[in-house]
Amino acid sequence: MNKTIGKRIRNFREAKGFSQEELAERLKISRSAYQRLENGETNSWINHIESICTSLEVNLDDILKPEEGFVQVNNNNESSNDNGSGVIQNQTINYNLSDKLIEQYEERLKQKDEEIKFLKSLIEKK
Repeated sequence: MNKTIGKRIRNFREAKGFSQEELAERLKISRSAYQRLENGETNSWINHIESICTSLEVNLDDILKPEEGFVQVNNNNESSNDNGSGVIQNQTINYNLSDKLIEQYEERLKQKDEEIKFLKSLIEKK
C-alpha cells in the first residue's frame, strides 16, 4: 500500500511541477526522507498527509482511494477483487489513519471555512 500511496503522491507532485526537494521543504523533512516516502519504503506519509494534501491542493480521498477494481464489501475493511478468472480474492485495505489525524483534518477544514467566512465579510464591507 505504501507504494501505491507514494506513487499517487509522486503523480500529484509532478502534476504541480514540484521537485522532490521543493515538496520535502514544504513538509519540513529531508529530500531523502521524502524520496523514501514516495518510493513506498516507509509509511511516514501518514505523519505528513495533511501537509501533503495542502501543498499539492488535493483531497485526502484522492490519495487514499482504494485500488481500481477493488470493491468495499463490508465494514471490517475486507475488499474483493475479481481477477477475471471468476475467482474472488480477498484483500485487506487498512489505511492506518488514526483518530487524531482525522480530527486534525476536520479541524483544518473548519479553520478553512472560518477563514472563508471572514474574507467574505471583508468583501461585503467594501
